[in-house]
Amino acid sequence: MTFTNIQKPLPTLQNHPHFLYHHHHHHTPFFDNMSACHVRFLPPNSFLNTKTNLSSTRLYASPSQTVTSASQDIAADRLEPRVEKRNGYYVLKEKFREGINPQEKVKIGGEPMKFVMENGIEELAKIPFEELDKNKDTKDDVDVRLKWLGLFHRRKHHYGRFMMRLKLPNGVTTSAQTRYLASVIKKYGEDGCADITTRQNWQIRGVTLPDVPKILKGLKEVGLTSIQSGMDNVRNAVGNPLAGIDPHEIVDTRPYLDMLQQFITTNSQGNPEFTNLPRKWNVCVIGSHDLYEHPHINDLAYMPATKNGRFGFNLLVGGFFSAKRCAEAIPLDAWVSEEDVVPVCGAILEAFRDLGFRGNRQKCRMMWLIDELGVERFRSEVVKRMPGQALERASSEDLIDHKWERGDYFGVHPQKQEGLSFVGIHIPVGRVLADDMDQLARLADEYGSGELRLTVEQNIIIPNIQNSKVKALLDEPLLKEKFLPEPPILMKGLVACTGNQFCGQAIIETKAQALKVTEEIERLVSITRPVRMHWTGCPNTCGQVQVADIGFMGCMTKDENGKVVEGVDVFLGGRIGSDSHLGDIYKKGVPCKDLVPFVVDILIDKFGAVRREREELEE
Repeated sequence: MTFTNIQKPLPTLQNHPHFLYHHHHHHTPFFDNMSACHVRFLPPNSFLNTKTNLSSTRLYASPSQTVTSASQDIAADRLEPRVEKRNGYYVLKEKFREGINPQEKVKIGGEPMKFVMENGIEELAKIPFEELDKNKDTKDDVDVRLKWLGLFHRRKHHYGRFMMRLKLPNGVTTSAQTRYLASVIKKYGEDGCADITTRQNWQIRGVTLPDVPKILKGLKEVGLTSIQSGMDNVRNAVGNPLAGIDPHEIVDTRPYLDMLQQFITTNSQGNPEFTNLPRKWNVCVIGSHDLYEHPHINDLAYMPATKNGRFGFNLLVGGFFSAKRCAEAIPLDAWVSEEDVVPVCGAILEAFRDLGFRGNRQKCRMMWLIDELGVERFRSEVVKRMPGQALERASSEDLIDHKWERGDYFGVHPQKQEGLSFVGIHIPVGRVLADDMDQLARLADEYGSGELRLTVEQNIIIPNIQNSKVKALLDEPLLKEKFLPEPPILMKGLVACTGNQFCGQAIIETKAQALKVTEEIERLVSITRPVRMHWTGCPNTCGQVQVADIGFMGCMTKDENGKVVEGVDVFLGGRIGSDSHLGDIYKKGVPCKDLVPFVVDILIDKFGAVRREREELEE
């Protein structure tokens, strides 16, 4: 198949900006050796034409579940693709429309990608908001279809305002991009702010619909896009936040994530091959022993491994969180060379798109399909969709050191480049204002190379700082007063979702409450090791409470007088890294007002914290 709507070829990757800083790797990506040849930007469907081997794997889920290695007999018609292409877009076939969920009906009612690919947003933005609300179809445009353009209407708490989510492969951004986003939110005054997400991405708030066409043009000018970042799309592609600068990295993840992003979005033009998935889908490429990318909670994780002297990746599939079930990714028993990183992603997405369940939204993530087919049958469906109908079995030459002690990126650290350092700074619960963003952009320009890195813990790394400039950077008021390079120990691992300030699904306020509770706990106990505490406002668990040491999931509960109050279900025991484990519920319905003493007791009983002496408290 040939590519049609591509504007420009992929750059040669040895001239890729990400290689300008690299001196040596444990592994040099294959792109470096391709002196004269371009990496062809393959058409979205060139990988897709129209079965994973593994013993039963424990999944930590609401009741624990197992994935079977061999499925029961699957009827042949179950393997018939449920979608077909009509007028350039994938549509659910009529015979598969029984019992589908409301979101699927909205997709059938109007193609969301027309806002992207046929500039439908220009027309919509001209219509007064009150008019849009009068008609079910345009109301669905506003509340559902615009999410394909990365626009989320905050109907419940911020009527007429949108959150806009970007695409930021590997969490790498520039000072120019940061300044542009600051300029957008600045004009919205108190309604405007930005958040770093748990997929190392930016979300900006306060956006109004008439401004969107202009904002989209501005994003394009600074090399950003917001397309395909919400609903049933591939979400932000996550990589090592220290890619290319980490002295211990296995491989620089940036080129792979840039290729995946360009493939999935057709160079930010929009790619309808992958915009009618049954549900959202997450991908990451692992580049270091620290596993900063959290492979076990992604639908597809690339795990570096060699095979017969060739570098490539073993694949994990199916990790996800939802209100009803959380599952860890499992091995697909597959290894791909670097050349097949993009094709295998396409093949897995196609299998999911074609065969995934579209009924109850709680059962539409890819792991439910893997469960139904069995991992080996799912694998064979992926193989069918590979360019050569072939997929090698997993390699035993895993490059990840599973005994590695996960590093801490806060503060000053030497890079692999002689004479340069990076500085990790703490952004409390990931929230920044326009002035903060302008200041961060200035610091990146004055002290570094004009680059910032976002992390999945909602923090920022400033790379490429000359050692002679480090002290002056640390003396900057922003780093002394607001975004600390050495935050208090319990703040280091604090993560919070948006909460009910802006999100209509959240049951409780999370960001301010997370900071307040943590500050009070730090006054009462002293502790020597970081404890990762995550807050999420509802069971959708955007705050990823199941990977935390201690997780708080918003709920309504009753206090000692029987009054209904904001509360949390408390989770314990999440682990990240090579022995990852999803946490389990510890206590349900703890009122937020009683949380400080409750968490103090947990920290003392389970994490070795010690109560501060009375004198310390009174200082």
